[in-house]
Amino acid sequence: MTTDVQPLSGLTVIDFTQVFMGPSCTQMLGDYGADVIKVERPGTGDISRTSIPDPAGLDNPIFLSINRNKRSIAIDTRTDEGRQVIHELVRSADVVVSNFRTGVMERLGLGYEALRAVNPRIIWASGTGFGAEGPYAHKGGQDAIAQAYSGVMWRRVSDDDPVTLYPTTLCDYTTGMHLLQGILLALLHRDRTGEGQKVEVSMYDSMLHMQMQEACQQLNRGSEINWAAMPLTGVFPTTDGALIMVGGFKSNALHHISRALELDEDLSERPEFATLDLQFAHRPELQRIFAEAVARNTTDHWVKRLEDEDILCAPVRSLEQTLDDEQTAVNNMIVEMDHPVAGRIRALNAPLHLSATPAEVRRVPPRLGEHGAEVLGELGYTAEQIDLLREKGVLR
Repeated sequence: MTTDVQPLSGLTVIDFTQVFMGPSCTQMLGDYGADVIKVERPGTGDISRTSIPDPAGLDNPIFLSINRNKRSIAIDTRTDEGRQVIHELVRSADVVVSNFRTGVMERLGLGYEALRAVNPRIIWASGTGFGAEGPYAHKGGQDAIAQAYSGVMWRRVSDDDPVTLYPTTLCDYTTGMHLLQGILLALLHRDRTGEGQKVEVSMYDSMLHMQMQEACQQLNRGSEINWAAMPLTGVFPTTDGALIMVGGFKSNALHHISRALELDEDLSERPEFATLDLQFAHRPELQRIFAEAVARNTTDHWVKRLEDEDILCAPVRSLEQTLDDEQTAVNNMIVEMDHPVAGRIRALNAPLHLSATPAEVRRVPPRLGEHGAEVLGELGYTAEQIDLLREKGVLR
C-alpha cells in the first residue's frame, strides 16, 4: 500500500547519527514520510558501514538494516565551506539529530545555540551515553557500557550465574526510540507555539527508566525485585530443545503446573510450597523438579500441556526460526528492497502498524554521498559550485 501523504511528509531531518541508536530513530522518521538527509564523513561514512567485513563493502547488512528512506551527503563539517552547507540545510530544516559524544556538535560549531541562530524553529535532538553534564558526561556511549553502568547487567537469575552481556543492542534501541519520542513531542509543541527546542536523551537514563519497577521497589523498600528469578518461572531443556515457563497470573499456578508436567503429586499441597514466600525459599528444589519433568519429552509436547492449563510458555527459538515464522509474515515484519550494490535485500519493517498511513520504503539505504549533488542543487548551489567543493575535498 502506498499513501500520498505520510504523517511526517514535508518534514526535513538533518541526520548526523551513526552506528545504531541514532539511525534507528531517524529511519523510523523516514519510514513515516520525513525527508532524512544523512550527513556522513567523506571516505568512510557512518561507522556501521565498516563494522563488519562484507562482500557489499560500505553497503553491508548492518548499515542497510537502519538506513533506508534516507539521502546521503558526504561532507567535511570541519571546514568553513562544509559548515556553511550545513547552515544552509538547517535554514529550511525541521530537525537536527546527532548521537556523538557530549560536546562534539558544539566543537563543530553545530550546537543548539549556533543552529538556533540560523533557524529559531529548529528542533535539535541529541542522544549521548550519559547526558550533557555530570561525572560521566565525557564518556562515550555504547550498549555494553550502558548495561554495566545502569545495573541491568548485574541482575541475573541466580547469584551463582556469571555476570554477562545481553547480546542484543537493547540500550541502543531503547534510547533511539526515546529520542524518537522526544522529537515527536517537540514537533507537537512547535505546532502549537512555533518554538523549536533542544531534545536530549541518554543511554544511562533510558536503561534506568526501563527498570522503573525494580527501581521503585529498591528506592522505597530497599529490596531487589527480579522477574527472571520468580520461583515458578524458568528455562528448561526438553528432549529436542528448550522452553520457558512463566508461572504467574493465576491464583494457584503451581497446581496447574503440576498437572501440566504430569507430576505424581500436586506440589501446591506440599507445606514447603504453600505460599509465595515459601516457594521463593525453596526455589532450587522447585526448579529441579520442573527440569527433571520437562527433560522427559519434547518442546511441543510440553507447550501444549502447559497451554491446556493456561500457563504461559514458549519454545526457545533462534532468530532464524523466528524470521521464518508465519506470524512474522502475517505481521508484515520483513520488507524487501533492490539495492544497486547489495542486490536484493531483506530487512525488518517498522513495528508500528498504522491503518491509514503504514510505514513505506520510498528509498533504499543510500550509497555513501549518493545524494550530495542533488541536495546541494536543492539549496541553490550551481554545478560549478558543487564541482569546486569536490575539488577542495569538502564534498565527496
